[in-house]
Amino acid sequence: MTRAVHFSDSQAALFDRDEAPETALPGQERLPSYIRDHRARLRERFMVGGADALPDYEMLELVLFRAIPRRDIKPLARALLERFGDFNGVLSAPPPRLAEVAGVGDAVVTELKIVEAAAHRLARSKVLRRPVVSSWDALLQYCQTAMAHADIEQFRILFLDRKNVLIADEAQARGTVDHVPVYPREVIKRALELNASAIILVHNHPSGDPTPSAADIDMTQQIQMAADTMGITLHDHLVIGKSRELSFRAEGLL
Repeated sequence: MTRAVHFSDSQAALFDRDEAPETALPGQERLPSYIRDHRARLRERFMVGGADALPDYEMLELVLFRAIPRRDIKPLARALLERFGDFNGVLSAPPPRLAEVAGVGDAVVTELKIVEAAAHRLARSKVLRRPVVSSWDALLQYCQTAMAHADIEQFRILFLDRKNVLIADEAQARGTVDHVPVYPREVIKRALELNASAIILVHNHPSGDPTPSAADIDMTQQIQMAADTMGITLHDHLVIGKSRELSFRAEGLL
């Protein structure tokens, strides 16, 4: 059952200040009523049903309202989705590639990057300082949020204490579209500095296919040997693809 949402005067003023006629600069046309009405309806639908009530292009419109307050942004939202595939792809796109889309300026890039950073911080807060076993799904979601849409390979290490509580998450290296340099000695050195008892390796495949390469397997074996020597447990190596991840442990590679 759908219920109406009524905003207080102060809430309405906050939501609508970018469309209010008094905010128009001299010589600037007032935002057409059909656009104002569309924005109001979209916001109300979001407040009633949340993000699940809106398709990607309408969620993107909501984000862009603040960056472009006085123009119809539906065409831009659709152009961004056509270029980058989905909502997550738009948020994760590098600023230079975003700027290639007609209509995207500094304000749009900044707004998108703020939302992306907020999503990463929220996802990270759900796993940091918590036992990995009880928050495994949240951990996978965090890895997907942080890495699935990156256009170059990134290598991260999750450091755990004796109770398998995540004590640190650090990016160790950034590479190219299909390779990232990783040095087992540096991985173990950092684990010892943090007094970590166990680690989880994570890296992404920009191609979208999380199938590990021969180099991935070889590198993992080298880190496992180094970790065993120092009494550190290698719990898993996760390879993050566009829509799914692969676990070395689940695949019998560890």
